[in-house]
Amino acid sequence: MSALVSKILAWLRDADWLTRDRAAAYCRILFFVSLAAALLWITLSRGGLDREGKPLGADFISFWTASKIALGGHPAEVYDMAIHRAAQTGLFSRDVGYAAFFYPPTFLLICLPFAALPYLASLAAWLGVTGYAYWRVARAWLGDRFGALPILAFPAVLSNIGHGQNAFLSAALFGGGALMLDTRPLLAGICLGGLVYKPHLAIVVPVALIAARRWRTLLAAAAASAALCALSLAVFGADTWLAFLQASPKARIALEQNAIGNEKMQSVFAGVRLLHGGLTLAYGLQIVMTLGVCAALVALQRRAFRCAAEGPAMVAAALLASPFLLDYDLVLLAIPLAWIARDSLREGFLAWEKTILLAAFVLPAVSRSVATYTGAPLGPLVLVAVLALILRRARSGGAGRDARERRPTRRGRRLLACRRTVITMIERRANGAPIRTAAPEGYIGIDSRQGLRLLRDVLHRS
Repeated sequence: MSALVSKILAWLRDADWLTRDRAAAYCRILFFVSLAAALLWITLSRGGLDREGKPLGADFISFWTASKIALGGHPAEVYDMAIHRAAQTGLFSRDVGYAAFFYPPTFLLICLPFAALPYLASLAAWLGVTGYAYWRVARAWLGDRFGALPILAFPAVLSNIGHGQNAFLSAALFGGGALMLDTRPLLAGICLGGLVYKPHLAIVVPVALIAARRWRTLLAAAAASAALCALSLAVFGADTWLAFLQASPKARIALEQNAIGNEKMQSVFAGVRLLHGGLTLAYGLQIVMTLGVCAALVALQRRAFRCAAEGPAMVAAALLASPFLLDYDLVLLAIPLAWIARDSLREGFLAWEKTILLAAFVLPAVSRSVATYTGAPLGPLVLVAVLALILRRARSGGAGRDARERRPTRRGRRLLACRRTVITMIERRANGAPIRTAAPEGYIGIDSRQGLRLLRDVLHRS
């Protein structure tokens, strides 16, 4: 019996059976199955309603009707559930259920233009624009060697499309900001600041930026958040913000009373509730998890300052820190998965890595069903495993080496240019033969002040 268990553990630990060709084949099958299911679902719909009588892009009706109310000149009424529900019922002239709008006015500002189109055209435009942004960011993280298929086949993509939700936008902002931390810190901050429309996903962002001493990015994120809030205040007025603040406790009540469905949630809070734990225990363990991932991000910076794992770790930690996390929000999981896959291809897979990657990839497709029929919350367990993979890969040295070696900062590029200039001037202006034995290795360690002093001496002698 022990020999059998050992073989099974070794089979899962090494996962030699999961070759690149097989992974590509599985992604291809999953993509075409998802595409066929989506097309069939649309084909069987009538008048914008699916076979179950729900609108296509079920949750998008909340965004569209809220924006329609705002365009009608009464934005504060968006947060009146009776008026908002009546608008959803009036759209299809029948009761199609109710999708609440708990978002701040900053999100209302983002989706406002889409209400200028008819519902189905607006849904297509919304998914098209945000989906393209997600694809570009995920492709940048994954690289060209894998192609676009794993990005499109990721089950969370179909989940987000089916719900008409905003996870594509969240992934684009979060993933884009994390991608540009070194190269474009101000633009990275603007992207991260855009998450103010869904602030519970950005709980760990200030902690991560402070730990990495990314002050410019932090200030840009704060400025972008403040600017979006100020713009929404100017467009919709103070009454809308007051209405939002008064309606906000309803989101907490919906979470606590299982109005949304704990089986749909992927958070520690929902996992405890799914296992029949009390509210105090659920909140307590969620707080412990949030503090734990924040501590992990700080420890990561102390161990490997501004390493390549910084962005993926921040995204994975954000998913664990929020108590309000639905299965379509797992689109963000594409960012850390893409980074691990790309780094593993270059550095080699570590023990258990393939198995955990596979589990995380299929998680959005199975988590709700498993939670519904068995009561087992898979989401938090898999997300913890993904964060652990990132931290271990950073600690191993190869994947965690300083990201600045691969993506120099603007200041770093200026220093390199200065060094090259000094070397060139030495070779061209020094008396006698060009100094070739000292360049570039002999001078690559000088700093900018030494370089300028050396350049001054060379010019003076010449």
